[in-house]
Parts: sequence; structure tokens; C-alpha cells
Amino acid sequence: MHEDELLMRRALALAARAGRRGEVPVAALAVAGGSVIAAAGNRMERAGDATEHAEIRVLRAAARRLGGWGLEGVAVVVTLEPCPMCAGAMIQARIDRCVYGARDPKKGADGSVYEVLRHPANNHRVEVAEGVLGDECGRLLSDFFRRLRSPEDVAR
Repeated sequence: MHEDELLMRRALALAARAGRRGEVPVAALAVAGGSVIAAAGNRMERAGDATEHAEIRVLRAAARRLGGWGLEGVAVVVTLEPCPMCAGAMIQARIDRCVYGARDPKKGADGSVYEVLRHPANNHRVEVAEGVLGDECGRLLSDFFRRLRSPEDVAR
């Protein structure tokens, strides 16, 4: 199995845990030198803070671990195409690479809706690998939202 897929499987497990806590099931890992240096799931609901996306949380944790905001040499592995806020933070942090699973047709910032990660005017280039275990990542999200809308779940 390819290293990106192994890392995405770890992120998927973390995303599933976030979903069980009532968060949108998205998770991210920060990887440097072949090792995971930070991992986080969404925490918007618990924190009551719109900036508590998995990617922002993992960038903050990686910066603390490495001792500064510049994250050259770091890859971010995330289960969902980053939104504009998260993609912008990745550009600002100067990560080397972003690996993501499912596309986000409503807020995606790697071409689905916005073009942030690979915009030609950026002063920093992020290598992008898209669609890694995309079907599995998308299914986790679809199942979560289906359960939220399910009348059986409301009755319980």
C-alpha cells in the first residue's frame, strides 16, 4: 500500500472518531521526516469556534512541535479537500504538500469551488495529491450527514 494511503487510513480513523463526537468527520495529520508530528479532528461544535477545522488544528500543533509558524518540509494529509480558510493557512505556513481524500463541491479550495492551493499568484507552491481514498472519505461524510437527516435518528 502506498504511504499516502496508509496515512489517509489513519486520518479516516480519526475522522470517524470526530463523527462519533458529533463533529463533521474530517481529520488531518501533519507529517515531517516520514513521521506523524500532529493529528487532529474537527472540533468546531465542541469549541464553538468556526476556525477549529482539523487542518487549522493540525497546523497549530505542528508549529508548536517544530517551534515556529514556517512548516517547510511538512505535508498535511486531510480527509476532505480544504476550504479557503484552511488552504490559505497552508499557503501561509508554507507546507510542502497537501494530500486529501474527498472533493468538497460546496467549499473546496483546490478547484472544486475556489482555486487557493494551486493559484498561480501564490508566492509559495504546495504540491497536491488529490483523491487519495476519496471514495472512502466521501462515504464517511455522506453517511454522517444521512444519519443527521434520518427520521429514525431524530426519534431515538
